[in-house]
Amino acid sequence: MATLPAGLQSFSLEGRRALITGSGGGIGFALARGLAAAGAEVVLNGRDEKKLANAAKQLREEGYTIFEAPFDVTSPKEVDTAVNHIEADIGAIDILFNNAGIQRRASLEQFEEADWHDVIETNLSSVFYTAKYVARHMIQRGQGKIINTCSVTSELARPSIAPYSATKAAVKMLTRGMAADWGQFGLQINGIGPGYFKTEMNTALVNDEQFSRWLIGRTPSRRWGDVEDLVGAAIFLASDASRFVNGHVLYVDGGVTATL
Repeated sequence: MATLPAGLQSFSLEGRRALITGSGGGIGFALARGLAAAGAEVVLNGRDEKKLANAAKQLREEGYTIFEAPFDVTSPKEVDTAVNHIEADIGAIDILFNNAGIQRRASLEQFEEADWHDVIETNLSSVFYTAKYVARHMIQRGQGKIINTCSVTSELARPSIAPYSATKAAVKMLTRGMAADWGQFGLQINGIGPGYFKTEMNTALVNDEQFSRWLIGRTPSRRWGDVEDLVGAAIFLASDASRFVNGHVLYVDGGVTATL
C-alpha cells in the first residue's frame, strides 16, 4: 500500500490483523475487503466452509493477505478454540469485527420459539462469546479494537422483525458495557449501525417496489445503501484515528435515524 500523507496515517491498518465474523459474503465481505485495502491482514469467518474458501480466494487474487477460520460463533467452545488457534498459529487479533447475523420475519404472535432462539444466539450471544475470548488476549496486550455490527433497528422498530430489533438494541448496550468494562485496559469498543443496504439478507425488500419507494422516500439521501458505503466508517473505527472514541455507535444510514 502506498504511504499515506502525514494527516492520514492514523487511518492506516498496516501491521494489524482483523478477525471478521460472518464475512463470507454481504456486509462482512465488504468490510474484509475494505480493511485489507487499508493494510490489514484479515481472518475470514463463517460456518459455510465452501463459501468462505471462495471469498478468501477472491480476496487473495486481489492481492490481500487472507486467512480462513470456519467456526460457529454461537458455540462458546468453538469460539474459544478458534480464537486460541488464531492467536497461536496466525497471530494476534488486533481488531475484532462482530458482524455475524441472521434475520427471521414474522409477526410476533406467529414467531416460532426456535427462530427466536436462533436470532438471539446468532445476533447477540455470539457477540458476547467472541468478544469475551478475544478481549482476554487484548487485555493482556493492553490494546485492541472491537467493532460490533448494530443497526438502525437498534433505535427503530419495524413490523415483522421485533426479535431482530431486540437483538440489535441489545448489541448497542452490550457495546457500551464492553467499553465500560474494558476501556480501562486500553481497548476501544464501538458499534457500526448500517441502515438499509442492498445485501442477500435484504433481497426480498430490495425487490419489493412498494417498500423500496417507501424507503427511498424516507431516507434523506434518497437511496439504498451500498455495502462499500460502510468501509470508511469501518476503517475509522478500526484504526488509531478513533483512539479516543469508545462506547459509540456510528450510524451509516443515509440519515434514516435523523428523521421522522
